[in-house]
Amino acid sequence: MTAQLIDGKEIAKRVRAEVSLRTQAFVKAHGRPPGLEVVLVGDDPASQVYVRNKERASIEVGMRGAVHRLPGDSSQANVVQLVRRLNDDDNVDGILVQLPLPLQIDAAAIIDCIDSSKDVDGLTTESAGLLALGQSGLRPCTPVGCMRLLAEVGCNLEGKRAVVIGRSNLVGKPIAQLLLAKNATVTMAHSRTTDLAAVVADSDIVVAAVGRRALVKGAWIKPGAVVLDVGTNRDDAGKLCGDVEFAAACERASFITPVPGGVGPMTIAMLLSNTLDAAIARMQLR
Repeated sequence: MTAQLIDGKEIAKRVRAEVSLRTQAFVKAHGRPPGLEVVLVGDDPASQVYVRNKERASIEVGMRGAVHRLPGDSSQANVVQLVRRLNDDDNVDGILVQLPLPLQIDAAAIIDCIDSSKDVDGLTTESAGLLALGQSGLRPCTPVGCMRLLAEVGCNLEGKRAVVIGRSNLVGKPIAQLLLAKNATVTMAHSRTTDLAAVVADSDIVVAAVGRRALVKGAWIKPGAVVLDVGTNRDDAGKLCGDVEFAAACERASFITPVPGGVGPMTIAMLLSNTLDAAIARMQLR
């Protein structure tokens, strides 16, 4: 068996096209574009790149994108003040605080300042609670991107065994909740899981989100399983690679995401989708 590659770039392109069409309809109905505003504190090089990409992507689909750049020595109070001002701005539909934040700032406290109706990253305590309770709300972008990838390849999750390797608030925990909501039987695995190989070998869906190169061996993969590799690492040659031993896994999986070009492109695409959904929901409440 040779796995089919899940082309995240192409699927993300389709998501953006869908968002663009829906955005045009929103503008026609409400006389303004949806607004996404990003808060960037400091000059972390990777964050600068991510923020530029988000700003450009929002503008390309017809949204109003803006970035608020604050110096790295900004105080907690200054960042809170900015977030609260964006909460109160009716032209702002989505707020994203780019992580990581400088050490003097309590990231969790800043995130929880975001109005949950504008929490397009799905990271506030309220958003996490709504997800856990199965209630409607905004979901973290990478997990919903993973769910879209599974849907695109026709993966029926009902009754299937899924393992999520990694228990972060950003990816692992929310994607486990989303899989549960689709009636999959979900195992959460992590650094203290005993016999990870056996857990993976029993799973129809494998989501690897640890950030450890080649942690998941290809020989562990159940024949025919669907593998989503969320990890981003560097190999000995400095090239991007995931958490899964890719070549060997391709010999056993039915579908697999490459790194790069798999899950990664979906994150910004789903951020745009979340922003539009937030804008529509906010207008319906008026």
